Parts: sequence; C-alpha cells; structure tokens
Amino acid sequence: MQNEYTIFLGIDWATEAHQVCALDARRDVLAERSVQHTGNSVNEFLDWLTRLSDEDPNRVAVAIEIPRGALVESLVERGFHVFAINPKQLDRFRDRHTVAGAKDDRKDAFVLADSVRTDRPCFRRVHMDDPVIIQLREVSRAEDDLREEINRLTNRLREQVHRCFPSLLRLCPAANESWFWSLLEVAPSPAVGAKLTPKRVETLLRKHRITRLQTEDVVAALREQPVFVAPGTVEAASAHLALLIPRLRLTREQRAQCARRIESLLKQLVAQETTPGQQSEHRDVQILRSLPGVGRIVAATMLAEASQPLDQRDYHALRTLAGTAPITRRSGKRCVVIMRYACNARLRNAVYHWARVATQRDAYARQLYAGLRARGHTHGRALRQVADRLLAVLVAMLKTGTLYDPQRVSRQTTDSQTESAA
Repeated sequence: MQNEYTIFLGIDWATEAHQVCALDARRDVLAERSVQHTGNSVNEFLDWLTRLSDEDPNRVAVAIEIPRGALVESLVERGFHVFAINPKQLDRFRDRHTVAGAKDDRKDAFVLADSVRTDRPCFRRVHMDDPVIIQLREVSRAEDDLREEINRLTNRLREQVHRCFPSLLRLCPAANESWFWSLLEVAPSPAVGAKLTPKRVETLLRKHRITRLQTEDVVAALREQPVFVAPGTVEAASAHLALLIPRLRLTREQRAQCARRIESLLKQLVAQETTPGQQSEHRDVQILRSLPGVGRIVAATMLAEASQPLDQRDYHALRTLAGTAPITRRSGKRCVVIMRYACNARLRNAVYHWARVATQRDAYARQLYAGLRARGHTHGRALRQVADRLLAVLVAMLKTGTLYDPQRVSRQTTDSQTESAA
C-alpha cells in the first residue's frame, strides 16, 4: 500500500496563495510552487499536476489540512486522491523535521508531502459529498447561527425591559415570545402601557392564541407602579426596543425558513433512488429518523457533519467525531479515563440531545441510563455512554438496512440479562 502512489503533494493552504511541494517515492523534491487562490491559477496548477503525473491522477496523493473548499473539491473532481489531516497532528509531524520550532509555508508543504508518504494511515481520504448533503450542511449551520442570534437579541431585549418595566417579565420571563414583542410594540413605556384598555389586551392575547394568561393579569402588570429611573432612561429604552423587535422577528422568520429548507432537503435524500445493485431496503435518512430521540435538527446535523463515517458505516470514526469515545491515559499503575474534547462540537451537542430525549422516549435507553447512574456515573457521562450505544445501534441498522424496532432491542436486552444471570 505504501508503493501505491509515485507522487506525494503537500499543500499549505492559505487565503490568498497556497504553497505546494511535490515529492517522489524516494523523498526527492520534484517541484515547489505557489498557487494563487483564483480560478485561472487553480486550473493552471491542476493542468500542471496532471502533466506531472503523466495524465494519471491516481498516482498522486495530495495532503492538506482542510477537508473541503474550492481547491480540495477541484482536486477531487479531477481524480486526484486527497488526504486531510488534523492541524495538531501536523504539528507533531513537523517536530520530526526540526527540533528548533522553525516554521514557514515551504516547510509545512514539505512536511505534509513527506507525512502522507510515510504515515498515510494517519490521514483521512476526502471524498466529494452529495450536493444535497452540502446544502444540508450549510443550511443547518445557518440555522444554528440564527438560533444563537435570537438568544443574543432576546437577552438584550430582556435587559431593556428589566431596566424600566420589570413587572412585564412576570408575564414572559425569557422575553422570547412573539406576543410579548407585540405587547412591547403597543406599550413601549410604563406610561403608555398603563393606558391600554382591557379590550385591546384581550384582542392581542386572542390574536396570538395565548390562553395561559388572563386579560386581568396582563392589565395589572401594565398598570403596576413603575420603578424610578433617571430622566431620559425610558425614552432611550423604548428607542432601543423599537430597534430590537424587528430584528427579532426577521431572525425568527429566517430560522423558520431554514427549518423548512432542512425538511425539504431531508425529503430529497429520502426520495433519491438507491444505487443500482444496492440491497438496502431503506434510505439512511429513514433509518436514522426511526431511532428514538432523532428529530429534524439531530438528523440534519448527523448527515451534515458525519456524512462520510455514516456512508462508510464506520462506528469508530463516528464515535470519535461525535466525542462519545473516551480518552484513556495509562502510565504504569496510573490509569485515567476522561471525556474527549477533540471532536466536532456541533455533532457532540446533537448526539447529547439525542441521548437525552431517547432516555425519555425509549425503554431500552432509559434502562441503560438508569443502570449507569446506579453505578455512580454522572448525568453527562451516562448520556455520553447512551449516545455511544445508540451510535453502535445506528451503524448496525445501516449495515443491515433495517429500521429501529424497540421490541427487538428489548428482547435482545432481556436475553442477554438472562444469559448473564445463568
């Protein structure tokens, strides 16, 4: 396998210009060059690399730190074999070439080329994702950004309300509901709010279908004695609210659009025809969404952030990427097992909430969680182990092409317990 390639190319990726170093199997430098990040320069570089490989891109192993981008996708589309590596691993490989800590772009490109020549198993082969998966990844990340933006804007809104109209926060403590924003629009200050008629308040509550609050409660909060603030504070807070509320409405609507787009993309994945000759009965999306605790957000995050491990049915890569595989540090008589932090943060959050909901909805997950807690595991550690077990179940289901069957899992659990007792 080490002699499969005859040309080893290292690319030190940059924003404006990429440094390239090509080695042969004997570690001799064939060429070094700089590639501008423009369409013409990249195409010229690919033509040059094709000529260097004698029109055979399968002979070239390309090493780079980033797994995607225009340059990576252009290389994969031309048929070159691209391998990605974690920047932390590259730091360790660099130490083999210099102990003084020297670092520059030409040295990094050489280290990448030499490392893929000698330590290719440390690299991960990059494949072109499905176009729908690429769209799904972008939309799901945009939805996450919008959710964080809503939280930031809501906190700022709540701060302004608490500044001069704290009695209203009893009606909506988080200040994150659209009816509350409408109330602030018609009552931006305590003086205006005290003049609102019960009829208008009742109309507002009916329009937003709020049944947990009575009209009298809202009117009482509006007419409560306001706190004393310095002159001009109420006017300043009201002006700030007038700026925040439209932004909140727009951001929430954009997030709703992202949610609808994600559902549409998931349906496209389900509707895609299976590969000729494939024996799987169900699509991966259907299998994934059949598991307890997997909804739109978890399914979209799993498919967007772990498409290659799912496609390859690689359980170990999947659990490492999701952060459910623990880290063991053993030295002499000392052995410590700690949580894995080097993982995909979005994927880790997704599987955490997947396991949390599964323990509420599924008897098998609930029983597993209870057993771990009884052994003294913390809530977070128990959920990570539940998530790890669910990932193993998912990979097994993907390999066999079957949907989740809670009755089958319960029977297998009972049989294993019976065998252990015997």
